[in-house]
Amino acid sequence: MFETFLPATSELRAMGHRVAAVVLDEANPFEFSVAAEVFGVHRPEIPGWDYDFRLAAPRRSVRLAGGIELRTPYDIDAVAGADTVVLPALNPFGDVSTDLLDAVRHAHAGGARVVSFCSGAFLVAETGLLDGRRATTHWMYTDLFRERFPRVRLDPNVLFVDEGDVLTSAGTAAGIDLSLHIVRKDLGAEAARVVARRMVVPPHRDGGQAQFIDGAAEPRVRADDLAGVLEWARRHLEEDLSVAVLAGRANMSERTFARRFKESTGTTPFRWLLTQRLQRAQELLETSDLDVDHIAVRAGFGTSTNLREHFRRELRTTPSAYRRCFVGTRPPATPLPDRRSA
Repeated sequence: MFETFLPATSELRAMGHRVAAVVLDEANPFEFSVAAEVFGVHRPEIPGWDYDFRLAAPRRSVRLAGGIELRTPYDIDAVAGADTVVLPALNPFGDVSTDLLDAVRHAHAGGARVVSFCSGAFLVAETGLLDGRRATTHWMYTDLFRERFPRVRLDPNVLFVDEGDVLTSAGTAAGIDLSLHIVRKDLGAEAARVVARRMVVPPHRDGGQAQFIDGAAEPRVRADDLAGVLEWARRHLEEDLSVAVLAGRANMSERTFARRFKESTGTTPFRWLLTQRLQRAQELLETSDLDVDHIAVRAGFGTSTNLREHFRRELRTTPSAYRRCFVGTRPPATPLPDRRSA
């Protein structure tokens, strides 16, 4: 018998940003443990850290994959008071209780953010919250998901999709990527880096789950085959990093480089560079007093107009608004958003 020990810690922070993770019978322990590791550990070294984590089960006792039995003091009622609801993987061929679906819908209607890991996207889709929206799930379930939820715009080639109030991630370890992304949104890039270092994982993984789908292009290219080029590019983001320049560094033709880059990282050189430059801009906005014009140059966007356009398109905000969120406006003790009181 495994009993959760988180409630005592959570009760110390009862007024914080409440994260309720739902665990069902036959659940994979790894995935809800990701939520517990990221949001359930008290981290006083991070200013503003105020997550109040609760693990909820329909009957407060569930039997997990591997024969583990788990008890938690919280039932599905904990979902109603949550600011963020996490739905780890479930059996996509099983039935989901209407009580749980109603609880998720009710929490979302009250302002909660709904997050799914892996096949947990099936549960979110059952609520109707993904209709007309982008989402992802484990690549193994792509055909089944599309058949059952034709109104959802499924993208099986990414690690996660952020639709603002509803976020979905791909299989298993992609739950870590999405959780760190949420920390980055809530508390900034440095907070996400601190958590990632403590978990001994990268704060951001390049590419998507296309790297792991059966039948992907062969021969496979090892990530470290291009590691030197990628590291050099990260140090020279302010320069003109065309495919021709990068291919030259790798001693390859442009065509061969582009093909091997996609095989290795799961994305294109353009998308990879855009992600790196956005992260550099976010870091500079958080940690420096540089104005937007200088940050645009340092991050490789050239002009502030170009930087603003990419921020608007990719992050749905502006550089100035991003800086206000994370610099100088929130004292260290200020808690995370509490949607329950909104």
